[in-house]
Amino acid sequence: MFGLFSSEKKNLTLLDLDGRTLNDGDSVESLRYNLGECVLQRTEDGWEYQSLSTGEKVSWLRMIDASTERQKVRLKKGEAG
Repeated sequence: MFGLFSSEKKNLTLLDLDGRTLNDGDSVESLRYNLGECVLQRTEDGWEYQSLSTGEKVSWLRMIDASTERQKVRLKKGEAG
């Protein structure tokens, strides 16, 4: 389904709800967990979002929208994607 348990997760392409490609360092608006504005970061364990207001970190797996299989975030306007 998502290739969650394979080496493919390092080459995973993440998409926001509007279908725009997300890249390391992109600013996004989280639509879950009251994180507000976040930065997408690639780590040794995969991708995670870090809230700019609280510092909380959330794995990309928790941000999957079940109906679209995209990330439940929106790329901030003006970001390349």
